[in-house]
Parts: sequence; C-alpha cells; structure tokens
Amino acid sequence: MDEEEQKKVIDLVKELVHRLVSQNPQNPNFENSLRYALRILSSRLTPSIAPDASAIAESIKRRLATQGNSSDALTFSDLFSMFSSKTGPGSVNNKWALLYSLKIISDDRKGSKAVVNSSTLLPNLPLNGSHLTNHLNGKENRKLGCRNNGVLLVNKDPENLREIAFREFKNLVKEENEVSEEVLVRDVLYCCQGIDGKYVKFDATADGYVLPDLVKVPRATRVMVRKLCELGWLFRKVKGYISDCMDGFPAEDSGTVGQAFCAALQDELSEYYKLLAVLEAQAMNPIPLVSESANSGNYLSLRRLSVWFAEPMVKMRLMAVLVDKCRILRGGAMAGAIHLHAQHGDPLVHEFMTRLLKRVCSPLFEMVRSWVLEGELEDIFAEFFVVSQPVKAESLWREGYRLHAGMLPSFISQSLAQRILRTGKSINFLRVCCDDRGWADAATEAATAAGTTTRRGGLGYGETNALESLVIEAAKRIDKHLLDVMYTRYKFKEHCLAIKRYLLLGQGDFVQYLMDIVGLELSEPANTISSFKLAGLLESAIRSSNAQYDDPDILDRLRVKLMPHGTGDRGWDVFSLEYDANAPLDTLFTESVMARYLRIFNFLWKLRRVEHALIGAWKTMKPNCITSHSFNKLQQAVKLQLLSTLRRCQVLWDEMNHFVTNLQYYIMFEVLEVSWSNFSNEMEVARDLDDLLAAHEKYLYSIFEKSLLGERSQSLCKSLFNLFDLILQFRSHADRLYEGIHELQARTMETSLSSRDKSKARRQTNDTSSEPGSWLSDGRKALTQRASEFFRNMGQELDAIASEYTSLLEGFLTQLPVQQHVDLKFLLFRLDFTEFYSRLHPNV
Repeated sequence: MDEEEQKKVIDLVKELVHRLVSQNPQNPNFENSLRYALRILSSRLTPSIAPDASAIAESIKRRLATQGNSSDALTFSDLFSMFSSKTGPGSVNNKWALLYSLKIISDDRKGSKAVVNSSTLLPNLPLNGSHLTNHLNGKENRKLGCRNNGVLLVNKDPENLREIAFREFKNLVKEENEVSEEVLVRDVLYCCQGIDGKYVKFDATADGYVLPDLVKVPRATRVMVRKLCELGWLFRKVKGYISDCMDGFPAEDSGTVGQAFCAALQDELSEYYKLLAVLEAQAMNPIPLVSESANSGNYLSLRRLSVWFAEPMVKMRLMAVLVDKCRILRGGAMAGAIHLHAQHGDPLVHEFMTRLLKRVCSPLFEMVRSWVLEGELEDIFAEFFVVSQPVKAESLWREGYRLHAGMLPSFISQSLAQRILRTGKSINFLRVCCDDRGWADAATEAATAAGTTTRRGGLGYGETNALESLVIEAAKRIDKHLLDVMYTRYKFKEHCLAIKRYLLLGQGDFVQYLMDIVGLELSEPANTISSFKLAGLLESAIRSSNAQYDDPDILDRLRVKLMPHGTGDRGWDVFSLEYDANAPLDTLFTESVMARYLRIFNFLWKLRRVEHALIGAWKTMKPNCITSHSFNKLQQAVKLQLLSTLRRCQVLWDEMNHFVTNLQYYIMFEVLEVSWSNFSNEMEVARDLDDLLAAHEKYLYSIFEKSLLGERSQSLCKSLFNLFDLILQFRSHADRLYEGIHELQARTMETSLSSRDKSKARRQTNDTSSEPGSWLSDGRKALTQRASEFFRNMGQELDAIASEYTSLLEGFLTQLPVQQHVDLKFLLFRLDFTEFYSRLHPNV
C-alpha cells in the first residue's frame, strides 16, 4: 500500500486503541497497546487449524467455564449468537478470523511478560517503518537499542558489534579444532568409499574407521565422525562379499542365485556411488559461519552429512546383514533367508528388499518354470529344491526325484513344492518311461489357462499366486494325461484284473484244472521237476478254461516260477505263478510289489491245495461207503471197527471241510473281492500317479492284513499253516485207510470164489497182493486178525490227528478275537456261527 493508505490505517488503529484503553482503566499505557496492536496486525503467520467460527466459540466458552467464569461463558454465548446471526451492511464477513484474533490476543496477554525482540517482529510489518516510529516516538531513534515496557527495538549496529562477535567466534573455533570441518567431511566421504582419509583411517584392531586421539577436535565432532564412518565399515563388508563372489568364490559355491544376489548388491552400490559423487561436489564449497548463512548455498557439514546418510545407512546396514546371513548359503536357502528380512513394516525397507528379491529369485523362478512346463532340471550348481539322481527306469518315479528341504525357500509352501515336484516328475515319466510327447500340449494349455506363457522370464518374486496358479493348472492337465496313458495305452486296469484272476486265483475253472493236471507232477521231489513241463501244463490249463479268451498280451505275461528249494521239498512247496510287467507298468508292479503278490499266491495256493486234497479224499471215501455191505462176511467185531473207523474219518473230514470252506469263502469274498472293489473305486477317482500308487499299496496292504499275512498276524498265520499241514496229513491217512479197505474188500471177495476164480482174481489184483506177508497170501483167520489190527492202528492215528486238529483249531480260534483288524473278528463269526466251538471250548 502507498504512504497515504499506511497513514490512514495507523490512524484507524490509534483510534481503536484509544477507545479500548479509555474504557479500561487498568491499562492506561497507550503507546504499548498501540505497538502491540500494530505487531499483531502486521504479522504474516497463518493459523494451523481449520477456519470454523462455531468451533472457536465453543473453545472460548469451554475455557471460561473451566476457569470458573460460568456467567461470562453464558454472556459470551448470547453475544456470539447475536454476532453470528447479524448479516447485511455493517456486519463482519470473516467472523472466524475475528474470534480467532481475540482468542490469540487473550492467550498472548497472559504470557507476554517475556521480552520480545522487535527485530524479529517489526521487519515483517506491511507498514512503513518511518511512519511507525514517528507515530510512536515522534522522532527517529538511532540508539543501539532501547527498552520500552519490555519491548527491545534494534534499528542498526553503527559500531559493527555483530561482526566483531562473529569474528571472535571464528577464532575460537579455530583454536579448539586442529582440523577444519571441511577436511573431516572429505575424510568421511573417503571412508564411506572404503578409502583411508588424511586423518580418519581404518584400524584393524578396532575393526572400524578411527580418528586418532592425537588429532585435536571436540568430543561431539569425534562422536559424529565415528557414527558417520559406520557407513564405510558396512560398505567394506558388502564390497568384500561382492569381490569374493565375483572373483574369489568358485561358481559352484555361489551358484546362479548367489551371482544374482551379488549383481543386485552391485546395482545398489552403483546408486550409492552416485550419491557420493554429488556429496563430494558439495564438499568442495566452504562451510560458512553463522553470519554468512543468509548468503550460503550448497555446502556440506558433518550435520548435513548425517542427514544425507540416513537412507543409505539403512540400506547398507540391511545389505551387510544379508551378506553375513547368506555367506554360507546358496540357492533356495539363500532366497528364503533374504525373504525373511523382507517381512518388515518400514515402507523403505520393504521396497528395498522387494527390489532386491526380484533379482535374487529370478534364477529360482526360472528353474520352477522350466521344471513344471518342460520337465527340465536346469540346476547346474545344486540350488533347486528338486534333486535328481540316476536310477533305473522302473525306479524313476519313486527314487528319481525328491525334495531337498534345505533348499526350499520359505515363500513356497510344502504343498506347493510337492505339486511342483510331481508335475516335473510326471513329465519325465511320460518322456522316459512312456515315450509320450502329449505332455507338451498339456503344458501349453496349462500356461494359457494360468494367464502366462511358456517362455522364460514369465514369473518373479512377489507373484506367488501366479506361480501357484501355473503349477496347479500344469499338474492338473499333465497328471490327467499321464493317467489316460496308463489306463488307455498301457491298460493298467486290465493288468490289475489279470493279476487278480491268475495270481490271486480268482479264475476258478482255470485254477481247478491247473490243480488237477499238475497234482501228480508237484507230488514229486522239487529237484526232479522240470519248469518246461510245468509251463506246458500251464498252457494246457489256459486252453482248457475260459482264460483262453483273454488278451494274448496278458496271457503271454503269465509264467511258471519255481522258488528256491531245499532237501525234502516237494513240488507243491516251490511252485508259483508270476506276472511279467514291463515298463512303464513296472513302476507300479515293482519287484517288492510282485514279491508280496507271490506271498499272497503261495498262501492262496496252499489253501486251494488243502481244499483240493479234501475233495480228493471225499472222492475216495464216497464209493467205499456205498460198497461197505461187501464186508458182511467179516466178524462182527471187525465190522464194528470198520464202521467206527469210517465214521471217525468222515466226521473228521467234515470238520476240516467246514473250516477250509468257510476260510476260503472269507478269503475269496470278504478279503479279495472287497479289497478289489475298493481299489477299483479309488482308481476311478485317482488324480495323479501318486494317488494310483497309494491306492494300489492300500489294496495290497488290505489283502495282507486280512489274509493273516501281516506283521502283527505272524503267530496266527503259523497256526493256520500248521492246520493246513495236518489236513494234508489227514488226506494221506485217509488214502491209506481206503487203500487198506479196498485190499481187504478184494481179499474177502477172493475167499468166496471158486478155486478157478482165485487165480483169475489174483491176476486182476496187484502183483504185491500175492507176495508173502500180504493179506491175500494168508488165510481167513489171519485176514481177520490183520484187518482188526489195521483198523485199530488207523483208528488210533485218526484219533491222534483229531486230537491235534482240535488243539490247533482251538489255538487258532483263540487268537482271532485279539487281532486288531476288524475283519479277522468277522472270520471268527463265520467259523463259529453256531457257537459250536464256543460251547465245546469256553476259552474260544
């Protein structure tokens, strides 16, 4: 504003102050009040609160009320209501500003006892200084300063006392500091680059940069230099690691992840070098004194340097911590360790670590992409969490690849790692074992469905969701393709059914015919049996049963196998069937799996042999029972012995047949058929080869446990085999009994024939019947005596067999209730459904 306007404003202010002071007898000092008013009106400070008249009024009322002036608070409330409601000409537009000014004046008056330097207030006045002094004093004040009621006025310094004071201060600083601050700043900048300065040097003993004690500087300066040089100590650590990684470490020790980490650190140091270049340029400017601050520009002091180093210090400290942590780590373990430090709430730290991890994890994510989409394990330096080892083709799935837990980074979950492992393993299984290339199309479809491509560089750190989506899509499609190949091309289900029908003796007509034609051959000593002859008999059994209509590829895989045998073994003890499963079926039907199938076959074969023996005994017994009337001419005692022995033999046969029949029903239906049904259902819902392997393993385990072949059923299985041996022993006794009865019958018939027919009868009987000591060489009396003795011996042997059988059966039944598998308890119910054994033997 011009001079006239300034004068007009001052006049208005004077008039306003005069009116206010005249109404307040406690404040008669007109000049002080006028000066105070001008100071307030000339202030350029702006309030830090939002302009709200109601809020200011409420604050004033609250203050009056808390000070005990309730009546004043009510009066102010009424006045404010009238003031705020008044509009039109003569009203105040900026009501908030007026209320705020009154409030500030009130606060300032209460704390205005301190002396205020007018040099900091009056220069900001928009009014002309000459007019102000003329109105206040009436004349120009040229003294150094004057105090009027607590207000200090400084207009000029004619004697340059200010400059003299600053020069004295400068000399004092020079006396206290042997080294100037400019030199110390340059030394600190050198140290932050790992270079010794003129005064500040690296001390290996103290493991840091040290300003020697002989150098005369204030303690505060020494402390600040030491703090700033920490950045140089951290720089040396980071730089040393990078040098070792690039030049000192062999490539196999650092690996691609370690090299990426060093490259990321080097990039961060490049940004750090740029900052130091800027700071070195500023360090060339002299540091001004306080008196020169108004004219100073870019310069660098230790305090300014501490501000510049705040952010680099945080980053360098992080890099040093990572260097110490990762010095002995590599690959996925290194990436996981760095990832743990990225979980930080500071945005600066989080952004820095994320940028660093994108570089570090790039090789790792490329390995994952290559593995799940191509099945390629590009892990030259053993950094990946999937590890391969050379194995045979049949062991590729189970042993070829595994997870290395130590290399699994923490940002990849265990379940995701398992999927990654299985996906690449499926590709390699299709490529190596199945000679199939359909996985490539499945991988391309998976990448498209996941929203990415099969090219390199599609994934990176921070894209865990994209990685998981890619792995899930790839696993779903490649696993489905693998199962389709196994089911359609290699007919896995058909092979499992063939094993059930032949190795598990599910093809009844084939098994019965095979038993009939190999019985005589297998009764011979094991070392005299020809495997070629048995193979021919197996072929005959196939052609004579419905097995001839099976797939020729399946029948060609069925072969005879003779197990290792010792002295005294019979053919029954060494005969078995085997199923040849070549690649890729040998992945599921491994040697250990086929060995378990062989154990099951031997158990079932022995059970079928016992059944076949009992059927053969029945065929021998039935016609002799019908022709027992031919012994009418024998003495009554001998006839009673005969009938008693026959009855005892038939009763014992019936008990054994009841046990074997129910046991076979349990094995064939409750064990084999139920297990097969469950296995078939699980094959239908299997999602990958691991599920299929688990279902097959569960199928075999179920058969083992329910068939008394498990580890926990060894004693029970031993008791069962003892029963089988006793039944076979009974069969041999029954054969001897009926052979003796047949010979006695022939001798009895011979004694009733004429002399002419005797010779004819001898010719029709065996040659051994005419030998001395045979029944036919003796007379009727001797025949009766021999028959009585024979029946008595056979009866005793049968009694002994019956007693042993009862004891073994009781021991077998006693062990069933304590078995852990619930189906074995059901076997007890089948064998004792009438509670016959429970009543006969209370312990059962």
